[in-house]
Amino acid sequence: MPRRLASAATVLGLTAAGMTLTVGTAEAASYNSACGSGYSVIDSMDVGDGNTFLTYNSSTGYNCVVTVGDAPGTSQILGARLRLHSTSTTWKSGEMDDGVFSYYAGPVYAYAKGSCIDWGGRAASNYTRVNYGVHCG
Repeated sequence: MPRRLASAATVLGLTAAGMTLTVGTAEAASYNSACGSGYSVIDSMDVGDGNTFLTYNSSTGYNCVVTVGDAPGTSQILGARLRLHSTSTTWKSGEMDDGVFSYYAGPVYAYAKGSCIDWGGRAASNYTRVNYGVHCG
């Protein structure tokens, strides 16, 4: 009888450990087609608790940026930014979508056929962190 109790305790311990590992593992966010039809992902970046996606519609010449959180349905700070390339560190209101969202920030659009753009986003509890890059096309 003590042997069965030890075996049961071992199984329960392993099951609990497995559940802890499964619950603690977050999957990276994937693009959710929020920009609409005709947009294809041309770049992406990990921005902490989510991913920011840069998309392009070759028939219209518009770029679009969306940041998708790693925990869909959970309110979190998310941001998406897109503008024509600038040396300014200030972003205008039409160039970004920042706030607390349950699924994603954006979409933010800019016509940029043959131009360089600044793009990026945030998805973290640290509201001051913004990752961004420059893309030319």
